[in-house]
Amino acid sequence: MGLINNINKAFDHRIRLGIMSILMVNEYADFKMLKALLDVTDGNLASHVKALEKSAYIKVEKSFIDRKPNTKYSVTPLGRAAFKKHIEALEKLIGK
Repeated sequence: MGLINNINKAFDHRIRLGIMSILMVNEYADFKMLKALLDVTDGNLASHVKALEKSAYIKVEKSFIDRKPNTKYSVTPLGRAAFKKHIEALEKLIGK
């Protein structure tokens, strides 16, 4: 088995890696929080969130707060397991 076999392509972009890292240590994060922490545009964040949602790695909840739309994201059990496996593969790769 090669060193990079468990590296997950879904996490190979820095924004997706950032989204998952934030969601792994927080119960959830909303769009504004992710945008601020990652310093990205709305469109850029939206496309990466959509990719992670399509892979079933994150769950999206839409609601309204004071008549304003609010979108919250949380990591799914599948996403948590896949991300941990990805991080372990990276650690092996760098010899940690």
